Amino acid sequence: MAKLRKWCAYRTIERPYTRFSKYRKKAFVKSRPGKRVIKFDMGDVKGGFHQFPVVLKLISKEVGLARANAIEAARIAALRELEGKLGRLAFYFQIKMVPHHAIRENPLAAGAGADRLSTGMKHSFGKIIGTATRVEPQKELMIVYLSKEHEETGRNALKKASKKLPLRTTIQMSTQKVIELTEEQLAAQKIEAEKIAEIEAKRRADAEAKAEADAAAPKEE
Repeated sequence: MAKLRKWCAYRTIERPYTRFSKYRKKAFVKSRPGKRVIKFDMGDVKGGFHQFPVVLKLISKEVGLARANAIEAARIAALRELEGKLGRLAFYFQIKMVPHHAIRENPLAAGAGADRLSTGMKHSFGKIIGTATRVEPQKELMIVYLSKEHEETGRNALKKASKKLPLRTTIQMSTQKVIELTEEQLAAQKIEAEKIAEIEAKRRADAEAKAEADAAAPKEE
């Protein structure tokens, strides 16, 4: 398994912005690694974010780079807190960081016989080892929309997410005008809630059946 290079080598913005072009002939970088960030919109996606009055934003306080691995780790930490405390339909969670910047490495061999393995600066562009997003001060990194009584849970989720990012951040709170859901959105929300309830009930039943089977199984002496 390849070793993940320390992020201190890429934390500051020193190299030109290397973005993948949708036109292959114009792209200097021909290939890219797989996507690390799975989702960018979570929660009550069908209902939208206009139904929630409170808006919590995770804001960057410095310039830097955030790797796709860190963004995905922050997403998982925040989503686990929100879904664990509020369920899947009591919030709208949005990721505003898109890792387009290509991170590259030009490994130089060191030690005995290194002159036969290393190419020096002949092919200095190196190889693509990952992707990251460029972050400027006051950039919105993550946004959580929820109701007033769930504000503390949203703050805790963003605090946990900020621990995964290599940047100094702050949380800003604002309010917005609530737009009531239409009948179609309410019906879709009800169907989604029923599906989630069925999945949770099946999961609990499977867990109980497995526990009963383990308890009934004879113990080896």
